[in-house]
Amino acid sequence: HMIAGKSVLAIIPARGGSKGIPHKNIAPLGGKPLITHTILAAKNCPYIDRVLVSTDDTAIAEVSRNSGADVPFLRPDYLSSDTARSIDAILHAVSFCAACDREYDLMILLQPTSPLRTGDDITHALEFFMEHHCDSLLSLSELEEHPILTRQIDEHTKRLKPLLPVGSTVRRQDMPPYYHVNGAIYINYCRDLTADTSLNDNHYGYVIPFPHGLDIDTPQDLELASWYISPSHPKNTAPLP
Repeated sequence: HMIAGKSVLAIIPARGGSKGIPHKNIAPLGGKPLITHTILAAKNCPYIDRVLVSTDDTAIAEVSRNSGADVPFLRPDYLSSDTARSIDAILHAVSFCAACDREYDLMILLQPTSPLRTGDDITHALEFFMEHHCDSLLSLSELEEHPILTRQIDEHTKRLKPLLPVGSTVRRQDMPPYYHVNGAIYINYCRDLTADTSLNDNHYGYVIPFPHGLDIDTPQDLELASWYISPSHPKNTAPLP
């Protein structure tokens, strides 16, 4: 099931502490803990060899194991503080695998705060990565609000400055689309990862459909996500015969 002969390690980073929603990573969404949605999506991708959850929290570790993920260690405290960076937790997990199990060619980072991203999204992102000979990739959502009407306010003159150097009379449909880095999928070669790697600056983008890129930050986001996956949502209701 390898993709182009490459082994793939999926890392799901899940700290216990969270400010916006208490114990956010295992908050219930559609009858399942939040992180379970991401674990199941990863397990639905045939190219992923190992689904590893990196957490410092025993409750998250237990939920993750019950959902079918590997939790081979509890992340040390210095990687779990508010100041700890994702890349340090990733390097820790990659080197743990290299020391204790095996080395992997590709690392795919799947944040548990993107529960609507599917196994197909992950599979197609990996296929896009190979097909276009990418060195690094991240997932994108098309911006709903086009930045043609985005403004800054000049501090001194109080006049408005447009973000884009084009007139605002251009019709929206004549403008090239813009994309937002949604944080759902990152793919990198393990050999390229260093403490200076900025995953948000990965070079290639794979667009996932709305609302798969929804990022859970606030209780309102959780409500929105549960609406999108609820059986009563128009997209999920079976058409009448």
